[in-house]
Amino acid sequence: MTSTFSRREMLLQSGTGFGALALAGMLGGVGSASEATDAASPLMSKLTHHPARAKSVIFLFMEGGPSHIDTFDPKPAIQKLAGKPLPDSFGRVITAMGEFDSPVLESKRKWKQHGESGLWISDWLPHMATRADDLAVIRSCWTNGINHSGGVCQMNTGTQFAGRPSLGSWVTYGLGTQNQNLPAFVVMQDKGTVVNGPRNWGTGFMPAIYQGTQMQIEGTPFANLDVPKHVTPRQQRIELDYLAAINRRHMQTRSDNSELEARIRSYELAYQMQSHAPEAVDLSQETAETKSLYGMDEKETSEFGRNCLLARRMVERGVRFIQLYHGAGSQWDAHSNIESNHTKMCRGMDKPVAGLLTDLARRGLLDETLVVWGGEFGRTPMSEQGNGRDHNPTGFTMVMAGGGVKAGQAFGATDEVGLHAVEDRVHVHDLHSTILYLMGIDHKKLIYVNKGRPERIDENEGRVFKKVVG
Repeated sequence: MTSTFSRREMLLQSGTGFGALALAGMLGGVGSASEATDAASPLMSKLTHHPARAKSVIFLFMEGGPSHIDTFDPKPAIQKLAGKPLPDSFGRVITAMGEFDSPVLESKRKWKQHGESGLWISDWLPHMATRADDLAVIRSCWTNGINHSGGVCQMNTGTQFAGRPSLGSWVTYGLGTQNQNLPAFVVMQDKGTVVNGPRNWGTGFMPAIYQGTQMQIEGTPFANLDVPKHVTPRQQRIELDYLAAINRRHMQTRSDNSELEARIRSYELAYQMQSHAPEAVDLSQETAETKSLYGMDEKETSEFGRNCLLARRMVERGVRFIQLYHGAGSQWDAHSNIESNHTKMCRGMDKPVAGLLTDLARRGLLDETLVVWGGEFGRTPMSEQGNGRDHNPTGFTMVMAGGGVKAGQAFGATDEVGLHAVEDRVHVHDLHSTILYLMGIDHKKLIYVNKGRPERIDENEGRVFKKVVG
């Protein structure tokens, strides 16, 4: 008697299931995670859709909202209007915190043109200014999130509301991994807790295997890798094999359990990382000159400098998506005393970011690594509490470098005071679509079918901002 099996039944009864296929792709050198996910998403793209400019992304997230009009988007009109209300042509503007009719707050920054390109950068960023010819400054970004929770969520996942996959998850879902012994998607915070926490690097409705792996702030960068001294390698291998057998048996009774699949993957990946992760995060291999380049020898910059240097080492070893949070816990939020707040925050990240760009360039990695800098939104030209600036989702700046962008240029524009994006407006959906494009992915073809509905990172609204593509 001949019996037939559905594709899912075959996978389950073979004792592997979806999680093991994904694991095989990761450990066995399969070129794309998509090749292991056909059963979950028939429309899943295969590898890249066009030649990729970038192999990896380093996303430098300034959490809390840096002021674009005090860093990369000079507005002389602010000085002329300081202490006065906005012109009537702007209408009645109510800020995120509910203030209205607040007078314009002057900017105390000094501006200069830098590099051969003549890019305008303020005196708050003297080190990044030395890399002006590497930077593509997009001055016309906008978002829907008016508060930190919604803004951070949208910049990470494309929507203000929790429950969708993060950008890093979409990248690893579409492109898979370039290495066999480290996570494809790594997240680093400084001291603090990012708004929304792990949801920012979660997978939403996707299988949990695509979520980001968080690195520790202090001590051993990757948690739970150390093997007790009394456990031999043979004992550990026996334990893992036994645990895998139990998990596979459990999966035969529950066909849709992405958390279990992710756990199977995490155990095996951790086993591989025990041999390779210590070397990857061993900063003693770096010279004193390199550490100094990142500011690791200075108190104000040592923490973020360490993370930036680790990011470079992750890129060298094939990690696909690395996200670094600076100011975790909305520390860039400057509702009052923006001078002291931003002076401190810029001081802490400026040298490490410039060091990262310099180091990537001299190692021949910048051309194939897309570096993205920015926060969840910008800040208003009007004052708040007399000496601060409120949230500004209607116009702000994001900066890119490397990875195939047109460097040494500014794109788009905000209005005369930097309140609204008015020229070549770039929504967060467009930003995500452009990042995917630079990695060789057509955002319209990168689809995950969730409950019969084809889902995309841009929620069917994004477009590639071609002007920034080299």
